[in-house]
Amino acid sequence: MNLKKTLCVATVLLAALPLSAGNKPQKEKTPKWKLIWKDEFKKDGMIDTAKWSKIPRGKSDWNNFMSDDDRLYDVKDGKLILRGIVNDRRDQDTATYITGGVYSKGKFSIKNGKVEIRAKLPSAQGCWPAFWMLPDTAKWPYGGEIDIMERLNHDDIVYQTVHSPYTFIQKITDNPQHSGTSKLNAEEFNVYGVEKYPDKIVFTLNGKKTFEYPRIETDVEGQFPYDDEPYYILMDMQLGGSWVGNVDPAQLPVEMEIDWIRVYTY
Repeated sequence: MNLKKTLCVATVLLAALPLSAGNKPQKEKTPKWKLIWKDEFKKDGMIDTAKWSKIPRGKSDWNNFMSDDDRLYDVKDGKLILRGIVNDRRDQDTATYITGGVYSKGKFSIKNGKVEIRAKLPSAQGCWPAFWMLPDTAKWPYGGEIDIMERLNHDDIVYQTVHSPYTFIQKITDNPQHSGTSKLNAEEFNVYGVEKYPDKIVFTLNGKKTFEYPRIETDVEGQFPYDDEPYYILMDMQLGGSWVGNVDPAQLPVEMEIDWIRVYTY
């Protein structure tokens, strides 16, 4: 057999051999998740104040209608209900609309782990329900922001996004891509999730990975502040603003139903 034929036969034989353990594609390891914090909303009445506080009003689009009005909050039939309504008590509060939201600030936060929330989202013009996370102490946007879920109006998609000095101040939003969308049936309950690691943020919908934001090598500061300190959780019913648009009062009230929230570490 000449040299050319010998080399051909050797190549075929090598290709037919099974991969050695060292050459097999490495599967991404799934952490062994350990449940460390939850709220199943089993007790009818108001929110569990050991876990949650009502979000106070602010001057941003997302919180400029926040209120502690009891009509915006309920726990019944195993669900937390957060409402957005037309404000019919303008003598007490001058806001056109009022909305309910809760956060775990000062009561619970997590540095790395998994957060999942099972919920049914409302539909209305100007409606903007959201689940998200912020750092315990760092000022925005320097400590980052993780948006587990945002939905606008009657959309059949949700947004999952990260913000940081890299994306907001430097405006680098596509290296890597900082936001993704996923289709869903908003008339049903869905599970919205995020997995927070030292080197990446992984978003999920109904247990399936939808989008990932990695830590990368870059000379630009602030690309991945998400591992600097623990984050707390926000769940809120929002109305109006420059992104979602004007509110149609004829489509109010709206209700967001939250079946449970569970937090895991590894």
